[in-house]
Amino acid sequence: MEKQFIRNFCIIAHIDHGKSTLADRILEFTGAVNKREFKEQFLDDMDLERERGITIKASCVTLKYKSQDQNTYTLNLIDTPGHVDFSYEVTKSLKACEGAILLVDASQGIEAQTIANFYLALENNLEIIPVINKIDLPNADIERTKHQLTEILGFKESEIILASAKEGRGTKEILEAVVKKIPPPQGEVSQPLRALIFDSTYDTFKGVILFIRVKEGMIKKGMKIMFMRKGREYEVQELGILTPKFLEKESLSVGEVGYLCCNIKDPSQITVGDTITSFKDPAPKALEGYQQMQPVVFCGIFPQNPKDFFHLREAIQKLRLSDPSFVYEPDNSVTWGPGFRCGFLGLLHMEIIQERLEREFGLNLILTTPNVVYLVKDKKGNEIKVENPLKFPDPSQIAQVLEPFIKVKILTPLEYLERVMELSKQKRGVFKKMDYLGKDRISVEFEMPLNEVIVDFYDKLKSVTKGYGSLDYEFIGYRPSEIVKLDILINNKPCEAFSFLVHKSSAYQKAKNIVEKLKKLIPRQQFVINIQAAIGSRIIASEKIPALRKNVTAKCYGGDITRKMKLWEKQKEGKKKLKQFGKVQIPQEAFLEILKI
Repeated sequence: MEKQFIRNFCIIAHIDHGKSTLADRILEFTGAVNKREFKEQFLDDMDLERERGITIKASCVTLKYKSQDQNTYTLNLIDTPGHVDFSYEVTKSLKACEGAILLVDASQGIEAQTIANFYLALENNLEIIPVINKIDLPNADIERTKHQLTEILGFKESEIILASAKEGRGTKEILEAVVKKIPPPQGEVSQPLRALIFDSTYDTFKGVILFIRVKEGMIKKGMKIMFMRKGREYEVQELGILTPKFLEKESLSVGEVGYLCCNIKDPSQITVGDTITSFKDPAPKALEGYQQMQPVVFCGIFPQNPKDFFHLREAIQKLRLSDPSFVYEPDNSVTWGPGFRCGFLGLLHMEIIQERLEREFGLNLILTTPNVVYLVKDKKGNEIKVENPLKFPDPSQIAQVLEPFIKVKILTPLEYLERVMELSKQKRGVFKKMDYLGKDRISVEFEMPLNEVIVDFYDKLKSVTKGYGSLDYEFIGYRPSEIVKLDILINNKPCEAFSFLVHKSSAYQKAKNIVEKLKKLIPRQQFVINIQAAIGSRIIASEKIPALRKNVTAKCYGGDITRKMKLWEKQKEGKKKLKQFGKVQIPQEAFLEILKI
């Protein structure tokens, strides 16, 4: 295929600005999907994506389009997620493209992730086509959105395309702009093969399926290839493109996007971002690949039934093929048995991974309290990374605790500014600067601890701004902080599943909330249950669950009082023994409820 007739592009935007709907219209317009097979969010092939109405994974499709210049072009479209937790998927897509469609909702205007994705595309030297979507909405403010695109992002008004992905308006204009403005792929067929692995998935019959973009040279069926980073050699068993169905081909050349199978059964042999080259005539240098994203949220994942550990390990290995930003290492808990300590890019990312493991692999899982990584300097001068509360040293050995901080950029309508400032102050945020984006929209920048943002900040921001606020954040480093370990004791025995690290200023309130919640959730036993929250050896909150009372003297009718007293003494001794040796049964929902706190 001649490379001047190939165009590789992706769609980038803030969450819920219509990326998947525009992809649907492009598929319909180019005839890639017939009406009988069509369904909404066609490229979102997970049930989870459809239910939540969000794109979780980038997906690609090859289309044919006959332009106004009467030439037929091959368009490789990659649909990307919009939520900040899935920015790694956007980065992967941009590396495989020469251009991007920047989609902005006419009623919402430019939002935090719009700006973040715009700069990501600029860093990758992509040609950007600005599109204002949802112009059919009654509350669409096209002029304001145009002004934002010209003033904030520097586009010319003549470049902006107006569209309604729902109604199909503007689809032809967008495709014409893709053909005219986005450059064809660089690279030569005569050069040694270099193909970028930008994604992968697992198939029970075919093994690992690799999604590739050929940067130089040509790859053929039956050819012996080598992964440049891993140094492993394989033979290409199957090769093709996605239309969006798998369509086999004999070869893929410069600029083409497709898939290949090499009968790889072990997912650990694959690294997304690796370079494929010819085994006989290898390229001298690998492609740049991807910078590994650093997880910011950690939690333990354990099977409810310890016998499912090996099933969980296999499921996690396969899942990581399609999501390299998810990291894990083996862990062992006194309470839960063998499991994994896992790292995520955010709380939504954690929630999605949990649901995918449970749905796609039929597992029942237990997740511990999410937390971030702290740096602890002990009195001997050693620096310890603490991502698990159990690894937190004894307070007497600690010289300093460093907490991860992030720069948070919040975009909000002007009328909600006061509420946003108040919320950020509650979360220990430090105000940095403020920029006006037009007459009624404002960008506010704060520096705040990551731990305060990961759990409920985004939900609360949406609540105080009535859905109009948006945020983007980036890691800026570690700073000294007063972090303490809060232990929950059940009858004087620490329950490690409830332990977590917290800032000293909010320790008492959180401790009080947890012990009160546990008092409601733990069923009464035959003995008194003491629930206590402690920092080191100091108890800061406490509650008691009274014992179940059994009327042991109910069968005594009349007679001497000493008869009853003997029975009461016997009961008292029994309860003492129970309290000493009896185990407190904590229901599963108690762990889930504490996670919410």
